[in-house]
Amino acid sequence: MTAQPDQAGTVGRLRSTAWFGSQGRPGMIYRSWLRAEGFTPEVFDGRPVIGIANSWSELTPCNAHLRGVADAVKRGVWQAGGFPLEFPTMSLGESLMRPTAMLFRNLMAMEVEETLRANPLDGVVLLSGCDKTTPAMLMAVASADLPAIMVTGGPMLNGKYRGTDVGSGTSLWRFEQELAAGRMTQQECVTAESAMARSCGHCMTMGTASTMACIAETLGMQLPGSATWPAADSRRQLTAQLAGQRIVTLAREGVRPSRIMTRQAFENAIVVNAAIGGSTNAVIHLLALAGRLGVPLRLDDFDELARPVPTLVNLMPSGRYLMEDFCYAGGIPAVMRELGDLLHTDHVGVSGRRLAENVADAQCWNRDVISSVADPLQPPGSGTAVLHGNLCPGGAVIKQSAASPHLLNHRGRALVFDSIEEYHQAAGQPEIQADESTVLVVRGAGPRGYPGMPEVGNFVLPSKLLERGVTDMVRISDARMSGTGFGTVVLHVAPEAVVGGPLALVRTGDWISLDVPYRTLTLEVSDDELARRLAEWVPPENPHLRGYARLYVEHVLQADQGADLDFLVGASGAAVPRHNH
Repeated sequence: MTAQPDQAGTVGRLRSTAWFGSQGRPGMIYRSWLRAEGFTPEVFDGRPVIGIANSWSELTPCNAHLRGVADAVKRGVWQAGGFPLEFPTMSLGESLMRPTAMLFRNLMAMEVEETLRANPLDGVVLLSGCDKTTPAMLMAVASADLPAIMVTGGPMLNGKYRGTDVGSGTSLWRFEQELAAGRMTQQECVTAESAMARSCGHCMTMGTASTMACIAETLGMQLPGSATWPAADSRRQLTAQLAGQRIVTLAREGVRPSRIMTRQAFENAIVVNAAIGGSTNAVIHLLALAGRLGVPLRLDDFDELARPVPTLVNLMPSGRYLMEDFCYAGGIPAVMRELGDLLHTDHVGVSGRRLAENVADAQCWNRDVISSVADPLQPPGSGTAVLHGNLCPGGAVIKQSAASPHLLNHRGRALVFDSIEEYHQAAGQPEIQADESTVLVVRGAGPRGYPGMPEVGNFVLPSKLLERGVTDMVRISDARMSGTGFGTVVLHVAPEAVVGGPLALVRTGDWISLDVPYRTLTLEVSDDELARRLAEWVPPENPHLRGYARLYVEHVLQADQGADLDFLVGASGAAVPRHNH
């Protein structure tokens, strides 16, 4: 990669010189305050200033180890002749935040973007982990377009419970069903919870955190092979140190994210997401990220590009293994080499080398974990499907690889709930009017409706049906679900109910037809009747009258557009702000 002109039209001029390169009072002001931290004069000799954006937080368990990762990055930056400056960012922990970390993804992206633009940084290393921190940081650097490289924190070690591997999230949903059905005690759940999370790191299933780490590598924003090393593996620190070395070169050469995250990169990401059985949340995050870059990307691209792609990776929730196994089987490079011509192999990421070069020597060391294209885990077209129909004019998604095959073509009567809380109250009651053919509908959980589009779409089945041995039912909502979740779950219905989408018009007893092979979701109600219902529909009041929640509700886009804020779409660059002295 060669040096690119910066926004002032010069080649090779570092942003930080506008702060530290001045003579007299203007330069003294900036240099003297950093000297107060004990830095020697050599750090102002024109070397690249590298930010380390650290989403460490004890409120984000997945990211609680990132302080040590930051130290490894610093070593690499110093080794390569850069000047590292670590700074904290907002941190989003899906496991603790209410109503959902997704509500704050755009806020974190805004905060990181503005921090990058406001400070004397020539490049940045992004330290992320929990699932929303990764897309938020990528969205930030997409908008600021400052040379960047990502280091994700890595997955936890495999969970171990009663002689078997258990996966975060995926096993949790199963334990929830077993508890509701009376086949597991609360004390057994307590024992299992400590066995499930036994090291630092993010979810070790192919949930959204693991998916987005793999996506970041596929996009070219992480070093090749770095997405899957467990957080507790020393090679996680090694990759962090290498990233610190590499960002100095990227900053000197002016290699910006807009050169890396191209349409080819997004197409590769969609293909790899299908091959790994990745989270449906990747759809929303990639749409938002592409919007920041001005890269044309449609919801339907996720279906069209994934149709020829088989599922290769045998990980929960689509399979049986976990991220530790995936890493040692060969990780993303082995998957990419297996996919071959299904990818744009001439794409160049932060490594500076073509994808084909990066994966040329990649090996698969365990065919139980990473299948071949000739003998895949699931056949082509088994990934995330995009549905259309009068119930979802803007589209909806379903993760086929985690669904029950016999329900992918299903017709049943709707049982409708206006909130997830209303459903939970009814689900445990023996008088609930539902059988295994019922289509469960929960609305009011979209981007504006909840707000933030929580991961509640894979809600637990009614207790009386679980007790009878029913393990899956068709569920439809405008919510998301955790990437660790499973079941025949139709998600991201757009437009959502709270803005008057057709989901708001469904009534208990209506017939709904799901036909995944033909990609349709149909409410069997006439257009005239739907028009009559819409005329009677009254929009709910917005209870969010202040602060960020109000800003979010007034400006958030629908799921099929990535649920970004409308005024954040499009890049704004990293031009040096006006002088303040």
